[in-house]
Amino acid sequence: MSTLRTPLARPAGVLADLATVTLRALRQMTRDAQSVLPGLIVGVFFYAVQVGSLQDVFEAPGGIGDYKAFLLPMGIVFAITGVSRASALVTDIQSGYFDRLLVTPITRPALLLGLMVADVVTVTALAAVVTAVGLLVGVEFVTGPGGVLAFLGLAALWGLAFAGFPYAVALRTGSPSSVNVTSMLFLPFAFLTTAFVPQQAMAGWMAATTRLNPVTYLLEAMRALISSGWDAAVIGRGFGAVAAVLALTFWLSLRHAPQGGDRDGGEGGSESGDAADEQSEPATE
Repeated sequence: MSTLRTPLARPAGVLADLATVTLRALRQMTRDAQSVLPGLIVGVFFYAVQVGSLQDVFEAPGGIGDYKAFLLPMGIVFAITGVSRASALVTDIQSGYFDRLLVTPITRPALLLGLMVADVVTVTALAAVVTAVGLLVGVEFVTGPGGVLAFLGLAALWGLAFAGFPYAVALRTGSPSSVNVTSMLFLPFAFLTTAFVPQQAMAGWMAATTRLNPVTYLLEAMRALISSGWDAAVIGRGFGAVAAVLALTFWLSLRHAPQGGDRDGGEGGSESGDAADEQSEPATE
């Protein structure tokens, strides 16, 4: 006498849904290397060119002690800023796959948070590669292995913070061109800072501008972990500045994230309801 076996259901819950979305995004990332390799190449390229061009200038008497160490955070920021799965999200929206997900029992926040977790994994890996390049050319962390981990943590936090901009635009517009425009935000964040030269070497207006840029405090914190040690004030300002950007972009993303059965958080539902009413009018007549 045969016994019927009931198939096991997929584990339910927020964590299970989060893991499902994250793993799908990471699998896509392995097949979509062109979305992450350009940033890595740009970061390493700028790092190598700037060190080769300006190391002797800034390491002159009275200058920066170790320009390679000073410049390493810049290479990290250039490599990871803008890395996200927002373009893949737009593809899912346009193909209708995202709408099909919305009619499943999957937890709504997991659709966005899973992509962000995948971004953190990717950004951390890119930052680790650039950090390894710095170590190979002689950069030493006075804070030791713990400082390296904190360094990578700051990088991951910044990558996640900036990624909120393209996610918000993707969820709001569903347009790949609009998502691509958000990459322009990289310019003021990256260049109006102390990325290449110390603040005391800048013109007055430029030095004042850098103090308004949260990336300046991120760079200072990362440099402290390399050269100065565990300076709580500097490192705390760095984490605080990045956390403020993260709070803003996270709010923008969740504001446009699906909360019910449609992508526009209810707007689409009302439109479809109006359309259904219009179709039903001829029948009543």
